Amino acid sequence: MSKRQQSYSSDRNSRPTTRPSHGAVFPRPTHQREPFWIYGRHATLAALANPTRHCRRLLVTSDAAYVSEDTLVKIYNNCALYLPKIECVHISTIEHLLPGVIHQGMVTQVTPLESRSLNTLLKGTHDTALSTVIMLDQITDPRNVGAVMRSAAAFGAMAVVMQERRAPVETGALARAASGSLEKVPLARTTNLARTLETCKAAGFWTIGLEATAPRSLAQVEVADRIVLVLGSEGRGLRHSVRVHCDSLVCLPITSAVESLNVSNAAAVALYEVTRHRLTDSSRK
Repeated sequence: MSKRQQSYSSDRNSRPTTRPSHGAVFPRPTHQREPFWIYGRHATLAALANPTRHCRRLLVTSDAAYVSEDTLVKIYNNCALYLPKIECVHISTIEHLLPGVIHQGMVTQVTPLESRSLNTLLKGTHDTALSTVIMLDQITDPRNVGAVMRSAAAFGAMAVVMQERRAPVETGALARAASGSLEKVPLARTTNLARTLETCKAAGFWTIGLEATAPRSLAQVEVADRIVLVLGSEGRGLRHSVRVHCDSLVCLPITSAVESLNVSNAAAVALYEVTRHRLTDSSRK
């Protein structure tokens, strides 16, 4: 195991921006309850199939209904009691409702998911030998968060953790980038990332921060069975208050052709390396 150190990462929107409601970044109220629209085939079907998600309306074009007919029938056969009536509409209806988005002829109006408690999630890992948590420090672009969640689902991470402030709430842009993973990977929010890292340590997790200037790469350090991967913004990296609470500081070796990786790319590479390391260890036993 390595000595206590620090972290890495990326996000191109380090400052608040103004966008349409379907792509708003921040700030927003911590306890978001306003309905919003999820768009895109994978994101919409995943929302419909999630029993904890309240879907209020479902708008589908005839072409999209035809392509997704089997999946829709299966979902409605299993969950018809809590799903909305399917509204078959002309594509112009959706484009007027959500101008400029790639919707693939399928959108659903939903209520945000209930906030997940990280403490509860950590308690649920007591009997799990291998666990990975992704922590994001000041990642403000919902598309980056969504892409990280997609990678988290692909590599079996148990949760993604963000701040309550200066972090995106659920939006259609986030859900579409997650490609259904918003419904599958718990998204936990916390008021203080530094304290949360200490909570994770108390639960038996080793905390690894990604930092572009770290002397060792992730491949060169021992990967514990239970880890937290901490990633910061592309421009600033991890804040000092978060960095000093990490057990290890590692980098992802890249060429001088680019200065850094986008946070979602960095998360995918790091998660792959953790998975590769664990599979290699498993084959040796």
